[in-house]
Amino acid sequence: MEIYYLPTHEYIKVDGNIGYIGVSEYAASQLGAVTYVDMPEEGDELEAGEEFGAIESRKAASDLYSPVSGEVLEVNEELADDPKLVNNAPLDAWIVKVKIADSAELEGLMNQEAYDKYLTTL
Repeated sequence: MEIYYLPTHEYIKVDGNIGYIGVSEYAASQLGAVTYVDMPEEGDELEAGEEFGAIESRKAASDLYSPVSGEVLEVNEELADDPKLVNNAPLDAWIVKVKIADSAELEGLMNQEAYDKYLTTL
């Protein structure tokens, strides 16, 4: 499964034309204890680069941006009950599962190596 990142620290794990969007380990560590995740509804359409929700912690609240355009197939209901899952395993605690509308949009994202390099500039 390929993984790509936005400069705003959202990731998308790609499996064919399905993507799992969440926040990176860096974002989770910067936020601290996550207290709430605002998620879209199943069936919603996401636009690449557009806001689709928010994540809140005791320290901060941040908007969430979609790496790709596509339809929300599923939201991670576990996060509604236990938002701290984002802190425990950010790459497993995806927020939304989407059907990717245009895989060419992935070309504009950072791969793991590029994202790791980007983090050194922060």
